[in-house]
Amino acid sequence: MLLKEIESYGNLELLAKQVVEGFITGLHKSPFHGFSVEFAEHRQYNPGESTKNIDWKLFARTDRLYVKRFEEETNLRCRILLDISGSMHYPEKINSKLRFSVLAAASIANLLKKQRDAFGLSTFDTKIIEHTEMRSNGQHFREILNKLQRYWEPTNSLPEHGQSDVTEALQFIAQTTNRRSLVVIFSDMFDSDLSETGNKKLWNTLQQLRFQKNEVILFHVQHKPEESLLDFPSRPFRFEDMETGEKLVMNPAEIKEEYQLRVANFEKQMRNKCMQYKIDFYPIDVSKEFHQVLLPFYIKRMRMV
Repeated sequence: MLLKEIESYGNLELLAKQVVEGFITGLHKSPFHGFSVEFAEHRQYNPGESTKNIDWKLFARTDRLYVKRFEEETNLRCRILLDISGSMHYPEKINSKLRFSVLAAASIANLLKKQRDAFGLSTFDTKIIEHTEMRSNGQHFREILNKLQRYWEPTNSLPEHGQSDVTEALQFIAQTTNRRSLVVIFSDMFDSDLSETGNKKLWNTLQQLRFQKNEVILFHVQHKPEESLLDFPSRPFRFEDMETGEKLVMNPAEIKEEYQLRVANFEKQMRNKCMQYKIDFYPIDVSKEFHQVLLPFYIKRMRMV
């Protein structure tokens, strides 16, 4: 499902449910059904447990032993970290990186709720804007959606500019998140400090999260045709930095080759650093479907059970 196919809808809870249900339906038809797609109300049976809660009807269908999960069971704690800085409004508010990330975050929260996992949301630009507790109930899920809704609506009154400090946000998360949690990051990684020193601080903070036995997924959100490939007609354009407001008039065709090389190098460095620190790194193109987010998350979640 593409973002542009659902842009006319406003209810984020229904949209997240629609995205997740479509994703789960697809799992039944995919080569990934080695994982339990009956994950909403069950978990695998562990040898030695009481057999009284085994779902024998599900056993008859799957030939596998699952027990019914109770409301108080929580297998995972997940912190969703969402970049809401100015550059996340690109390419336009109605189909922006921010809106894509908001719906992806809401869908992940929906998956976590179905699993009875605890989850919390943090939003940031140069500092943490909102930071919720980690809980696993339906009321908490609706509270998260209420916070996300203001970033989903294309007619909101959010500022068009605003820089980001990814390092500052991650340092806060490292100080406040329980050990052995899953940290999911949605960001274009356009940090206000791109110097060598700033870059080193960023990766040191991510390393700290891993040192605390947390698992980390970094979804590098971008609009690939324009931001990675600079796919514009060969004529002068006025470009504006959505974080600083700085403007520049130029013909993108004149720098396209050099630009693509630098972007590819930037992404390569991020990928290599993530491999070094055992962080899951996924480049996300907001012009593509949501399965590029949900499938990696789902596989990661099932491997952490």
